[in-house]
Amino acid sequence: MRGVVHSLFAFALAAAMSSAYALQVVDDRGVRIDLPGPAQRIVSLAPHITELLFAAGAGERIVGVVEYSNYPQAAKRLPRVGDTRALDLERIIALQPDLVIVWLRGSPQTQLDVLTALRLPIYYNEPRALDEIARTIERFGELAGTPVTAQAAAREFRTRLAALRQRYRGRDAVTVFHQIWEQPLMTVNREHLISHVLQLCGGRNVFGGLRAFVPHVVAEAVLEADPEVIGTGGRGSPREAGLGTWYGWPQLRAIARNNVYVVDPDLISQHAPRILDGAELVCESLEAARRRRPTPGR
Repeated sequence: MRGVVHSLFAFALAAAMSSAYALQVVDDRGVRIDLPGPAQRIVSLAPHITELLFAAGAGERIVGVVEYSNYPQAAKRLPRVGDTRALDLERIIALQPDLVIVWLRGSPQTQLDVLTALRLPIYYNEPRALDEIARTIERFGELAGTPVTAQAAAREFRTRLAALRQRYRGRDAVTVFHQIWEQPLMTVNREHLISHVLQLCGGRNVFGGLRAFVPHVVAEAVLEADPEVIGTGGRGSPREAGLGTWYGWPQLRAIARNNVYVVDPDLISQHAPRILDGAELVCESLEAARRRRPTPGR
């Protein structure tokens, strides 16, 4: 361990003595990251970051990832360096990365402070809107020296996103309760990526105005809101995915009209290109809810 740390300090000192950096990039905190050149050994500390790096053509540059980095298939074979709750700092250091990319909300800050103290370049990533996913792909391509692949992937994402916006622009609003946890009952506010997906589809998050990013709510509040659609990220049937409780209130509009959706969580909550796959499924569910509205006057 001591020898590895000594080597990293020597590397950082050599970089600091360089008269000019070949690469300067500003991360999502607004902090400038200086690199002597495109990163060759990258550690990714969030599953969506891993997916974005592969999309940017930088998969061969990744030397370590956290648990649940499962897409694309090649990501499953990469060395693990802990998860978003606890990092394996010794393994990260032993991999001798020249860049660590972290999710602003995703890793213990005390452990990241250790990596910062070792003078490892750390890029903080936090795309807050669908449009920022394309921008992030381009930025990662810049960091890894794969701009051509990254720009092509970003263009493809923007094209798909624009097509969805055009298709669902002007649709009647549909009220939605999106459940992310059953016990305790949790949802998302309007700042969450899932709410951006709902908005894209013409949905209105009934709890969008709450202050907490991932607020706790009570069943009575859902009953009072009486959403037209109830959904969640999960697998299997709605009951298997944690929505079974709501079938105990058949008076809920979402239940009475069978407006319930379940979307693979990897497709609805990851800041990565596949979010548009999830968005298409959510949009189709909201469109079905519009068709199931009672005919006026009947």
